[in-house]
Amino acid sequence: MAEEARETASAGYPMGRLERALERALTADDAEVRRRAAARVDAWRNVLDGMASGRLTIGSRTPVADTPAWVTLEVAHGGFTTGRYLAEEPLRADELARLPANAPGETDRERLNLWFLGDEGLAELGQALRTGNYRIDVPEESALLVVAWLLEREQYTTALDLTSELRPLMHRLRFTPTFSPSSTPSGAVVRLQPVAEVRSTLRQATVRPQIAAMLETLRVWNPLYDRLMALWCDTVDDELPELTADGEVVGGWPCRVWPDDWVERRHQWLDEFHAAAEVHRPRHPKSNFARLQAALERCPSDSSALSGREVGWIRRALANTVSAHGAPGSEARAALRTTQSIVAARPTYATLAHVLSCRLDRFPDDGGLPTLDSVAGEVTADEVPAAAGSAMPEHLLAKAARALEAPIGELVDRGLISSGEVLARVLPQITSQLLAANIEDPSLAGVYAQSYAAFRRRRSLLLLNLEHQVRFDELPWVAAVAPYRDRRAQATRAAAQSLRETTVIALTAFPQAILPNPLLREFGALAAQADLKVPLVEEVAADIFMGTFTEKWRSAASIASQVLSGTLYAQYYDLPSSWPVVEQRRYKRWGKATADDFADVCRQRAAEAQSSVSAGGSVAQNGTVLEQSQILTTHNLAGLVDGLQLTDWLREAAPDLADRTFSWAVQRQTQPPATWITELQGIKNTAYAWRQAIFYLSFCDDAVRRDLLAKLGERAGVLGPRFAPAVAGLREVAAGGHFDAEGRTVGGGCRLLGWSAGPHWLARPVREDVHVSGG
Repeated sequence: MAEEARETASAGYPMGRLERALERALTADDAEVRRRAAARVDAWRNVLDGMASGRLTIGSRTPVADTPAWVTLEVAHGGFTTGRYLAEEPLRADELARLPANAPGETDRERLNLWFLGDEGLAELGQALRTGNYRIDVPEESALLVVAWLLEREQYTTALDLTSELRPLMHRLRFTPTFSPSSTPSGAVVRLQPVAEVRSTLRQATVRPQIAAMLETLRVWNPLYDRLMALWCDTVDDELPELTADGEVVGGWPCRVWPDDWVERRHQWLDEFHAAAEVHRPRHPKSNFARLQAALERCPSDSSALSGREVGWIRRALANTVSAHGAPGSEARAALRTTQSIVAARPTYATLAHVLSCRLDRFPDDGGLPTLDSVAGEVTADEVPAAAGSAMPEHLLAKAARALEAPIGELVDRGLISSGEVLARVLPQITSQLLAANIEDPSLAGVYAQSYAAFRRRRSLLLLNLEHQVRFDELPWVAAVAPYRDRRAQATRAAAQSLRETTVIALTAFPQAILPNPLLREFGALAAQADLKVPLVEEVAADIFMGTFTEKWRSAASIASQVLSGTLYAQYYDLPSSWPVVEQRRYKRWGKATADDFADVCRQRAAEAQSSVSAGGSVAQNGTVLEQSQILTTHNLAGLVDGLQLTDWLREAAPDLADRTFSWAVQRQTQPPATWITELQGIKNTAYAWRQAIFYLSFCDDAVRRDLLAKLGERAGVLGPRFAPAVAGLREVAAGGHFDAEGRTVGGGCRLLGWSAGPHWLARPVREDVHVSGG
């Protein structure tokens, strides 16, 4: 298994991503898409160059040669680092203004960092600390703020030790903040994005080509066409030409009479047409407009340059238009143009997006919106006279709402927090304040909170050998102030309450989804602050599984067996009744204590999903083992419910959670897969949701459980016999039955698992040559 994990960390994956990015950069229609793809091309080239030169060691927590683990790296998709330091950038204009002449140092960055360690620079840092006039975007930018804080409190030894650790990278990294006010949420509210990001997105709005072409026709070409029609109609000697029911042209002929002002009007029209043609796209060469315009060009005063056939074409063009929309000046044509002018006068979404973006200028760039009312009103005449009175569309207000500062629950209700991953992005705004609450000094607490929020924006690395991601307290400047953090009872209680509330929100809003790793990391920080011993286990990718687990997986499984003893979940998944303490059980791999006995149990249980004709390969086999680890631990559900004392809440909420999760699983299987890969992913996600639903169902009383299973049977009927074994298996187990070693019941039911190292019984018979199921 370890060999396959190391193969994943080889050049094959980044090479594939590079090829995809190159194709996108060369073929995408949108210029912005091509620009982003080109940036990805550069990133993946850097990854491959670094791997080839030996400068990058993918899979290590220190993947860049001669670089400490705490340095913030640029990380591409899949956890591959490019080797670039995010805190390494050229000096900005305000920094260059501070840089003194003849300052010591090899680079401008080093000279500036050293200047901030002098009297004048330390005074500026101290002033920023006291006033809060700073913003930290990358964790390294808080380092010299901490040095200044330590020196102000005469902690010279600690400050010197910290400076010595930073010194080797002072020539490259920015260790100072941006000196501008930071609009940090209070901790009771969060936001998805700062105002500047939302405003930038709104200002990128453009009119779709189809809409632009329609508006161009309504605003430019239609008025010109009506006047062109009038010019030619004025040359008709009788009734205007029209079409009969069978398509014949009847009526008078053009080019028979020439009004006195016709030549002047022709010149004027042609001048306006040529001016418009220089700016706007020309009409189709075979359109009535194009035929009449071309003929007009050849008739300076009469039709002597036209053939009889060409005059006939003019007559048919006039007949086509008169029959379709009425003659120039007619009521029918006037009514049509009135309707079209109303449409043309409406502001485009791009115009309204620009108005909305301008309204956001009133708020700090890195801040949020206290309410949407201040930006949601009708367009005023001062903003866009032609659009005055227009309402702001809901979909644009939804974009602005990404900067709304509100409690997490409200953002979930608004649909802004749409997944556990999004929840994980905003939760550090609360966690940072709770962790900083343990620091008595407000100036240090502010630095600590901003540093934590910036740290949580770091992207995770691909890691092998049971390595763990860099932790916040590994940052040297954070470790230096650890003695100044006290465990305050109020902060501890607040962290526990926040963890409970957020767990309830996550399970209520996304009951079908397992808790994602970024959210688990945040839960871990809150649990540590709350002094709660909850073993939280991450989802491990099947292609980097090293074949064993650390001890917290065994601890989580032990809690799950205790919490779920005698429940439907324990019966359905054959949970061990207990995990006895084994003397001398500690194993060591890569310097880590491992739970090899837990891994052995997972491998034994995974045999059910590994057929004798397995064609899945090691990744699929890894997936079957990892799924058993999730089953045995409930992937944190039992640990959180037990550790946070949520049992009473869950008993009340469980019927609704189970019902919605079963509904999601059935709905997921009604969606036809686009490819065989999406089908395998769909099976895995359905099985994971199925597992969550059975966990919730285990907290329902017998009568409710029977009703929910009956309802499930009715819903699943739309899937036909393909899904019937899953429902039958669950019903039989709920009635006291059990699965055999192959995961089947006597009544023909099947245990639903997401991974299979062979043909999966739930897969549609689309491609018989594909057997691997799962992630």
